[in-house]
Amino acid sequence: MSYASLLINTVTTRRYPAGGALDAYGVPSKVFADFLVAIPARWSTPNNREIKVGAEVVLADLVLFLLDVDITEQDRVVLAGRTYEVLSVVPRQDSVTGHHKECFIRVVK
Repeated sequence: MSYASLLINTVTTRRYPAGGALDAYGVPSKVFADFLVAIPARWSTPNNREIKVGAEVVLADLVLFLLDVDITEQDRVVLAGRTYEVLSVVPRQDSVTGHHKECFIRVVK
């Protein structure tokens, strides 16, 4: 059984595009656009995992397992119709290269 065969869900990542639309005051608006679509993934519930984001400590709602894809803490993830913010991205390696990534995420409120 391979790691990829365990990824039974799919997610879409959204990224804030550089040079996005400006609001009425000339400030870039936070409009996220689809970046990677239908990425194989698997989610699980962490056991009260606290993540430090800046000066704030928050609880992660889910941990998301992905292949070695381009994802950062500034991205958002759409999973089963809900949007989540990425709190932390932890790259995991095999003996030679990047193998997969574990992302701690929480629901956007």
